[in-house]
Amino acid sequence: MSHPEVDHELFDRGQFQAELALKSSPIAAFKKAIRRAGEILDGRFSATCDIRRLITGRAWFVDQILREAWARFDWGDANDIALVAVGGYGRGELHPHSDIDILILLDGAQHDSLREPIEGFLTLLWDIGLEIGQSVRSVEDCAEQGRADLTVITNLMESRTLVGADDLRRRMLAATGTQYMWPAREFFLAKRAEQHARHAKYNDTEYNLEPNVKGSPGGLRDLQNILWVIGRYYGTLTLETLVTRGLLTPNEFGLLSASQEFLWKVRYALHMVAGRAEDRLLFDHQRRLAGLLGFTASNAKLAVESFMQKYYRVVMAAAELSDLVNQTLEEQLLEQPDSGELRPLNARFQVRDGFIEATDPGVFKRCPSAILEIFVLMAQQPEIRGVRSGTIRLLRDHRQLIDDKFRHDIRNTSLFVELFKSHEGIHRNLRRMNRYGILGRYLPEFGHIIGQMQHDLFHIYTVDAHTLNLIKNLRKLDRPEMAEKYPLASELMAQLPKPELVYFAGLYHDIAKGRGGDHSELGAKDALAFCERHHLPPWDSRLIAWLVKNHLVMSTTAQRKDLSDPQVIHDFACTVGDQTHLDYLYVLTVADINATNPTLWNSWRASLMRQLYAETKRALRRGLENPIDREERIRENQHAALKLLHAREGIDADAAEQLWAQLGDHYFLRHSAEDIAWHAEAILRHPHDGAPLVLIKETTQREFEGGTQIFIYAPDQHDFFAVTVAAMDQLNLNIQDARILTSTSQFTLDTYVVLDADGGSIGDDPERIAEIRQGLVDALKNPLDYSTIIKRRVPRQLKSFGFAPQVTIHTDAQRPLSVIEVIAPDRPGLLARVGQIFLDFDLSVQNAKIATLGERVEDVFFVTDAHHQPLSDPELCARLQESLVRQLSDTQDSAVPLSRISF
Repeated sequence: MSHPEVDHELFDRGQFQAELALKSSPIAAFKKAIRRAGEILDGRFSATCDIRRLITGRAWFVDQILREAWARFDWGDANDIALVAVGGYGRGELHPHSDIDILILLDGAQHDSLREPIEGFLTLLWDIGLEIGQSVRSVEDCAEQGRADLTVITNLMESRTLVGADDLRRRMLAATGTQYMWPAREFFLAKRAEQHARHAKYNDTEYNLEPNVKGSPGGLRDLQNILWVIGRYYGTLTLETLVTRGLLTPNEFGLLSASQEFLWKVRYALHMVAGRAEDRLLFDHQRRLAGLLGFTASNAKLAVESFMQKYYRVVMAAAELSDLVNQTLEEQLLEQPDSGELRPLNARFQVRDGFIEATDPGVFKRCPSAILEIFVLMAQQPEIRGVRSGTIRLLRDHRQLIDDKFRHDIRNTSLFVELFKSHEGIHRNLRRMNRYGILGRYLPEFGHIIGQMQHDLFHIYTVDAHTLNLIKNLRKLDRPEMAEKYPLASELMAQLPKPELVYFAGLYHDIAKGRGGDHSELGAKDALAFCERHHLPPWDSRLIAWLVKNHLVMSTTAQRKDLSDPQVIHDFACTVGDQTHLDYLYVLTVADINATNPTLWNSWRASLMRQLYAETKRALRRGLENPIDREERIRENQHAALKLLHAREGIDADAAEQLWAQLGDHYFLRHSAEDIAWHAEAILRHPHDGAPLVLIKETTQREFEGGTQIFIYAPDQHDFFAVTVAAMDQLNLNIQDARILTSTSQFTLDTYVVLDADGGSIGDDPERIAEIRQGLVDALKNPLDYSTIIKRRVPRQLKSFGFAPQVTIHTDAQRPLSVIEVIAPDRPGLLARVGQIFLDFDLSVQNAKIATLGERVEDVFFVTDAHHQPLSDPELCARLQESLVRQLSDTQDSAVPLSRISF
């Protein structure tokens, strides 16, 4: 990188010398100069000055400061020592808080006379506030350590002499040359392995929610990697070498340079906003960066979403070009001339050294369908490792041939459908098509979602990455190792008559995100148009469009509806219609949840999905014209529970039936026969001493499915819910579901499904179970000693997603209950706070559905007043609503937003 001319505004040597002369200590003058230069450069950034001038200007300024500091010490013979800039600073690039890497280079190891000035010099640099990374080495030390350490040799390659004898640096470079260590091939392999390990830290995707501008795939480190490898190979450390050596075309080089400049701007702004060396695009900073970089909101997108989409598209382009260069270098450095096996595939393609290539440069122009054919061939022959660099470039150069005529050509539509029918490689080749810019051109609607993010913690990937991950998850369901984690989904996937139909539905399920309106409805229309263009049969087309339109229905029903209610199951079964639609929807939903955010698929959500599937399958077998009624379900559960109790010694069936007569219908609808028998046996054996009975199921049905059930039987009291959830909060339990019932004998029978605070299963740890049981018994025996709501620190990411809570209160249409729906930012102790408010308003909780989705909770409470009636007083409801909003807001004076009350 060329160095800037003298910039007197940035550093005026005469003025600096005058200020030094006025002070007894030089530190104040140095600090003032550094502070002033930072303010000038930051002002230039805000005025949209060329970013290259800014980062080279900062490096130039630091050069002047270091030279002034060096001049304050006596170095004796100037030929024995040199101050050398290395690393990024050696390249002449510095961001506001970048490390300033320097090497004090010595001519030999015995320099005791220089120890004092070296220590004084380094101390001065730290005292004036420079973030210095320093090393003191002789030329021989550099050779020895460079041979042993990849990082050292990389740093030494990028060096500039600031003060002293440049001959020392030239000797160091000669001693560490490729003839002595790290020849180009060995260096390339080491850097490639280093890059793979770094990418693995970021899940091998450019699309992390909080990407690292430097280290994530497509980030600045990937561009630097290219520089280092070509520097070792060609002996020059400039990106322009990529063009002169034929690794990139001028247009590709222009795109790479533009990507680098954009990432430099982002990194510069990050350092400014964070006030430190920060390379992570944290949620805390993304909104401010969007404003600093000039992004604005539109009707469909927030400014931060537009900024992040631009970021993701830039790093995707940078990653594509980085792959192209690395593939070319691999072919040049690793392959032996004329040693590769050449295997023809057809008239258009052949395989060389495991990589597919076009047989001649005119293939795509002569036969545009080959643009899709190459990916079908790779899917059909998974042993092909990838695409050779020359063919990647041909694909890039000819992708403009994909136009409306191309998209409607029967040859191309047939090839695209054929890809989705492949036994292997569907996801891998869709990802390649996306990386090479083919997929977004062939499906323009997919092109619109590339790099599109949603600024929340629920969706941790961009829409296109999420879509491809969904297809990957569907493909993985047929692997034996997945059958343990997703047993039902794996079984169903193997039975689907046409698995390609669920892949097509997955491709289109979120295609309309970011347009405004209902993305499911809009996406279904796009899916139908796709099916028509690809000549799919009418039944297949209707199924695909139906899946797109209804892809959220199953998860919403499982998480927000009462699955013990036969009417809920019947309504869902009517939506599904038949077993085939149910099977397709189940596997799509499982793959969608896991592709949205893998942490969402916890044991409780899995059990809800399995329960909904099983109950719907049962309803479909009965026939939609013969819905199961409540009385029949109650009789079935009681009969099955009695059969279980008959097998247990000391349990009187008559006593059990007398107990059941007090419990009411809802109890038998909400619990399985196994749970009913389990509860009855424990209650009948429990001493009548007024102490609460707390039961905990110590094991789950499957290792990966089902939360831990906590059943509580105790005399009813109106503060029971508040006391219980506060106690569970104290015990670090994460409540997933609450079923609250009161018997005619005024005993409460509450069932909570819980996970540990980290979302994992409690399992069968006897000490943990004993701790939970005792903690609940103690709290419920002394309800007046209400547990103090724990005030834990709100996690950093959650702080970035504050929004005003939404509270809706209405009367249940079928039961004498009031329904309180709460949508609020997730915060530690949230349920305990809600319970306290219900206690203050003398409300009894009859049931609850708990759902946590990323940074937000969507909870539904079914309550009655002190007289066991629904809430009917508008003034009381308004005060309740206001209290909930205020308590659940980040600030105590939030207005009531998006809330309503109806009766």
